[in-house]
Amino acid sequence: MLREETAGSGFRPVAVHVGAPGIEQIGDAWYLEPLDPLRPYPERLTDCLVGGALRHPERWLAASRNITGSWTGISYALMLERARSIGQGLLDLKLPSGRPIVILSGNSLEHLQLMLGAMFAGIPVAPLSPAWALPLNGFVRLQNAIGFLDPAMVFADEYSLYAEAIEAAVHPDVLVVSREQTGRSLSFDTLCEVDPTIIDTVHGSIGPDTIAKILFTSGSTNLPKPVPTTHRMLCSNQQMLLQTFPQFAIEPPVLVDWLPWHHTYGGSHNVGIALYNGGTLYIDEGKPIAERFGQTLRNLRDIAPTAYFNVPKGWEDLVAALEVDAGLGHHFFSRLKLMFFAGAGLSRTVRDRMEEVSKRYCGERVRVVSGLGMTETSPACLFTIGDVQQERYIGLPAPGCKVKLAPVHGKLELRYRGPHVMHQYMTAPANSLTGAFDAEGFFCSGDAAVFYDPVRPELGLLFDGRLADDFKLNTGVFINATALRERAVALGAPYVREAIPAGMGHSEVGLLVFPDVVACATLGETFESGIHSSSQVRAYFADLLQTLNKGSTGSASRIAWLHLLETAPCAEAGELTDKGTISMRAVLAHRSALVETLFAEALDGVRTLRADQTHMK
Repeated sequence: MLREETAGSGFRPVAVHVGAPGIEQIGDAWYLEPLDPLRPYPERLTDCLVGGALRHPERWLAASRNITGSWTGISYALMLERARSIGQGLLDLKLPSGRPIVILSGNSLEHLQLMLGAMFAGIPVAPLSPAWALPLNGFVRLQNAIGFLDPAMVFADEYSLYAEAIEAAVHPDVLVVSREQTGRSLSFDTLCEVDPTIIDTVHGSIGPDTIAKILFTSGSTNLPKPVPTTHRMLCSNQQMLLQTFPQFAIEPPVLVDWLPWHHTYGGSHNVGIALYNGGTLYIDEGKPIAERFGQTLRNLRDIAPTAYFNVPKGWEDLVAALEVDAGLGHHFFSRLKLMFFAGAGLSRTVRDRMEEVSKRYCGERVRVVSGLGMTETSPACLFTIGDVQQERYIGLPAPGCKVKLAPVHGKLELRYRGPHVMHQYMTAPANSLTGAFDAEGFFCSGDAAVFYDPVRPELGLLFDGRLADDFKLNTGVFINATALRERAVALGAPYVREAIPAGMGHSEVGLLVFPDVVACATLGETFESGIHSSSQVRAYFADLLQTLNKGSTGSASRIAWLHLLETAPCAEAGELTDKGTISMRAVLAHRSALVETLFAEALDGVRTLRADQTHMK
C-alpha cells in the first residue's frame, strides 16, 4: 500500500510503498515475493537521458565544483548532446570490438559523460577503483583487472595521477584518453566535439541485455569478481526503487553524494536514482575521513538534498557536526525527506542521534531507510520501509525481487531471482550458471538472514551475517562471528570502533579490537605513548570483556582474550573496502601472525586482556 507519512505520525511527510509479500515454505526453504508486480521500465538506461532532455532540458543532471569553487552543472539537454558526440567519437575511433573501456577516475563530470557516451555506442565501461592505481599496493589488483578485461581504451581523468599505473598495467598499444593531451593520451575534449552521424541508429539497436558496465565486487570476503551489468538490470532495479519510494516521482531527487562510481551503490544506485527520476546529483569531493570531511560539510551548506545517502561512519561524523552547527542543521533538513545508510549496520546510538537532530531542526523525524543488495543484483533487493527499527533489520524484498531463504550450515542463506540479477560472472563459461546459482536459478548471495518475528514473517528479515565470516573451532563448535562482532561493538560503544572475532583452527575465541582513540581519550586520563598506557582504558576493556562473557554458555560465546590493535584498518591490505566498511576475513589474513601469537599466549605487552586474568598484561 502507498503510505504517505502525515504530520500526526511524527514523521516528515514522504511517500513510500509498504507492500505485504507473499510467503511460502517448501521443505526447509522459505520464499518471499512482493504481491505488487514490477511495472514496465525502459529498455536502456540512456532512454532516461533522452526523455529527460525532452521533459526538462535545462535542469542539471549533475554538477561539481570548478577550480574557482563554484558549482558547474551539465543540463539534461547538454548531457544528451555530449553523450551523442562522445558515442560517435568512440565509434569513429574504430576501437576493437567486444572490449570494454576502463575508467580510472574518481567521480567527475567527465567520467559521467564518457559513461553515457559509451552506453550510447553500445560499449561497456569498467570503472575501476582509483585505489588500485596507487603504487603502495604494487598495482597488483589493477594489473589483474586490466589483464582480464583486455580493454579497448583507458580513460584516466587526470593523466598525471595515473601515469605510473598506466605504464605498469596498460599495454602501450591501448589508447589512453584524459582531460589533458599528452604524448601518451588523447584529449577528452576531442571526443566531445565530434558531429553525430550514425550514433542514433547504433543506439536504437542496443537491447536491454546489452552490457552497460562491468563492475568488480568489493572483495570484502574474496578477490573482486567482474560482474556484467546490463541495461535491463539497471533499469529494472531503478523501477524497483521508484515503486518502493514513489516520492522520487513526486519531487525530483536532489543528491549530494561522494560514494564512488566504481562501486555499485554510488555508480548504479545513486547515479541511477538521479537519472531515472529526472533529478540532480551534486558530486561531493569529500569523504568520511578526517582530512576530507570538511569538504562534505561545505557542500551540504550549499546544497540541501531531498534524500541523503551515506555509510554509517559518514552519518556518525555528520550527526556530530549537525549537533553543534545550527546553520548547517536548518539548511540540511530544509527539504530532506529520506535518510539512507548502507554498507554496514548503523548503531542504535547514531540512529537515535539522527532522529534527535531532525526533530530539533524541522520539528519532526525524517525517515531512516536501509536495506540490502550487492553488485550482482545491481544492487538493491530489500528495503526497511515498515515500522520495525532494529540495527540488523533489512526489511522486505522490493517489487520484482523474489527472495529465497535456503538452509546452509545451520543458517538461512539469502538468495535472489529477478530481472536485476546477473546471469553469470564474466569468468564463467558461456551460458553457465556457475556455482553462484542454485538449481532453481536463485543467486546465492553468501548473506544469511532470519525472520524478525518467526510468528509474523511478513514483518521482514534481520541480517544474520556473512556465511564466509563464520568459522568452526577445532572442537567442531560453530562460531557466529557476526553476532559476536555486533555484540562487542554495541556493548563497547563508543570506545570500540570495530571488533573482529578470531579462532578458526583453535579451541577458543579471541577478539581483535580497533579502539576509537578519540572516545578512549575521554575516559579520564591523558596518554602519550598510546591508549594502552592508560589505566582507565585498561580497566574499561577489562570490564567490557567480563560483560561480554556474562551469561556465556560455552566456547561458542565466550571470549578468551581481547587485544587492542595499535594500527587502524589498512585499506591497501583490503581490511577496509571502498565503502569504508571492515572486511573481517582481510583483517584476520593481514594480521594472521599476530593472531597466532595471541593464541599461543606469547605476546608480552599491555594491550592484551585475557578472560582468566584481571588486568592487561
